[in-house]
This record gives sequence, C-alpha cells and structure tokens, in this order.
Amino acid sequence: MPLDPHIADFLAASSGAPPPASLAEMRAATEADLLRLQGEAELRDDMQDYVVIADDGYAIALRVYTPAASNTEMAQPAMLFAHGGGWCLGSLTLYDRPCQALANATGRKILSVDYRLAPEYPFPRPLEDVYQALCWVRDHAALLGIDASRLAVGGDSAGGNLAAAATLLARDRSGPHIEHQLLLYPALSRGMSSESYREFAEGYYLTRDAMVFCWENYLGERRHPYAEPLHMVSLRGLPPATILSCEYDPLRDEAEQYALRLEEAGVPVRCERLAGMVHACIHMSGLTPAARRVFERACI
Repeated sequence: MPLDPHIADFLAASSGAPPPASLAEMRAATEADLLRLQGEAELRDDMQDYVVIADDGYAIALRVYTPAASNTEMAQPAMLFAHGGGWCLGSLTLYDRPCQALANATGRKILSVDYRLAPEYPFPRPLEDVYQALCWVRDHAALLGIDASRLAVGGDSAGGNLAAAATLLARDRSGPHIEHQLLLYPALSRGMSSESYREFAEGYYLTRDAMVFCWENYLGERRHPYAEPLHMVSLRGLPPATILSCEYDPLRDEAEQYALRLEEAGVPVRCERLAGMVHACIHMSGLTPAARRVFERACI
C-alpha cells in the first residue's frame, strides 16, 4: 500500500530540518514534536500515580490509566506499558494520550512505567526497572484494583523491546505470570541488516542512523540476548503475543521475524502489518485518521 498521504506530506515538510545539537535538545524536541502529532485527548480525570522502589533505592514512577467504560468495583485486567524513544527519549507525560487511548481500546488498565533512560542508565537498568515494576504490580494488585491473573505487558519501539525482554526475564526468573505481550513495532536486534533497514534507512521518520545512536547509547559495543530478544536461543514458554509492524519502518522485518520465531517455539502469535504506516504512529492520530489502527488492532 502507498505511504499514507498525510504522513507523506508531513515527512516532505520535515525534510532538511537540522538535527538537534545535543541529547537534551533531542529530548525536548521529541516531546514537543510528537505531542503536536497526537489526536484529541481522551484522558479521564482519575489518572493515578504510584512509586515503585527499585533494588538500588531509586523511585520509579508508575502512572495508571483506567478504560473509559470500566466497572471499577471489579478487579480489572491490566497491562504494564513501556514507552518508546530509543531507550534514551520519552516520558510519562508524552504518553498520557496514547496510554489512555490504549486503555480505552483494550479495556485494560494501562500502567505506564517511567524507567530510567540511557545513556545515563544503559542496559540492563531500563529493563530491570520495567521488570521490577512488573513484580511490584503483581504484588500490589489489590491496591491497584487489577486482576493479577490477567496481567499483560506491552510497549512500542524500544518499549516493545523492554516488554519482550521482561517476558523473558519473567520466564527465566520464575517471575509474574504474564497473560499476553503486546509489541508495537519493536526494536529487537541491533544487527540492522534486514531488507526493511536497507529500504527505509532514511526518509521515513525513523532512520538507520537514529537507531545506531540509540543502540550505542543503550548497549554500547556489547551484545546480549535480553537486549536483543530476536537472538534469544529459546523462545519456548513465553506468553501469547500480538505484534504490530509498520509497512514503512526500518524495524518492520525484525518484528515479523520475531513473530515467526515465536510461532516456531509454539507460542500463539497474531502478527499484523499496519499498511501505509511509519514508525511512532502511536503518536500520529492527529496527523492521519489511519493511525488509529494501532489502537484498534492492539486489542488483546
């Protein structure tokens, strides 16, 4: 399918803009630029904030979004969500609107975790923050009003990486039971040698150079299967997965390859390619109506 015309116009208008001069400028620009692309806010007035104390004493913020149609007198299904941003960008506030839309679409409470960012906190700290938040959520299900037997994990881009890796940690550490994993255009390999990386290396919002920068900040020169779930030796025993890839995204092929590997390992998978979409489309509902499909197809 052709690139969505609204996105094509946006990319054409954005081409040639000078890149931010520093990581601080990149973080500020990402917050401002993506907020402008988001659609109408669906936010309820009852968002709740909690604090998870990590094993090193750091206070990890956790924000809870309740579905618009929700019976709060009953324990709710839930999803721990890790935001995208290449492990070095993004925030709870940037994801307020997408997380509320995801709660409304899935009928689950969404618990967005404010994990620490690279390069200040490289691998494995962001992953450990997400996993420890997952354990805390399981242990405090009654406080949160959720059903611990119906706990999913999810994330987009780098957050999809962290969600996939958290399910691996839960399996390998005999941790919380995870009902489902929702991986939205996840980054799963630093190899960057797929056909989609070659075809969409630049000009389609996310670039290959940007991913080189993100991987270097997160992982340095190392390789590790918890950082690159596509290369984990065994994927057996993982929870069912929903994986959404974007047609015009360098990460498309690795997301779809991961779905195939999960299937080969006996894991139930629904993998769907979002036609005409680019990376980060969870933020683009205000740019094109077609971006709403990321929420419509995220139902699990």
